[in-house]
Amino acid sequence: MSTAASLGLASCHTCSLVSRVESGEALIDPICPRCGSSVHIRKPGAIGQCWAFLIAAMILYIPANTLPMMLTSSLFGSSDDTIISGVLFLWEDGSWYLALIVFFASILVPIGKMLALLVLLLSVQLPGVELSPERRRRLARVYRIIDWIGRWSMLDIYVVALLATVIQLTALASVRAGPAALAFGAVVVLTMFATESFDPRLIWDATEEEHGHKIGRGEAA
Repeated sequence: MSTAASLGLASCHTCSLVSRVESGEALIDPICPRCGSSVHIRKPGAIGQCWAFLIAAMILYIPANTLPMMLTSSLFGSSDDTIISGVLFLWEDGSWYLALIVFFASILVPIGKMLALLVLLLSVQLPGVELSPERRRRLARVYRIIDWIGRWSMLDIYVVALLATVIQLTALASVRAGPAALAFGAVVVLTMFATESFDPRLIWDATEEEHGHKIGRGEAA
């Protein structure tokens, strides 16, 4: 199976122009003839950056789900709600559709993205792992999915802001974001950075090696 890398072709990450890169030019970062940006066959340091963002997101995911997401105070007292307790409250209050939306966007989506990124990283790094063309297509499809759904991961923050606005308009209670909101926002941003830093073309590099064409695996361009 021939790929652009095996043919000495690389696309510019700025303007997407495909140009020919001679094998000897890989160490000096050839310049795009259209926009003047550096051209890389693979994103430099893609795997290392993706691992760094992913590990940081996994660490922050713990306080994002254990610390209070929303702090509510009223004439009858105050309460601190985590994401899970908020979902349970919405479910018991009859707003099951909103509870499902928050549960999906705030619990399942971040976990799914982190697990998918973990699978992608291990698939391109573990030695001796043989992937069929169909398996590679599925991995590439997984990457496109997590890249697309990343923008919906901030839905829980939007729900907190909406509830704060609605409740404070009644002048009976006040709502403000808790420390988990900052941690959750950081998780969302870090997973987006991890997705962006990962180079999906690494999925097909093992095919190159099987045909005797070895190229960088993201640690060097």
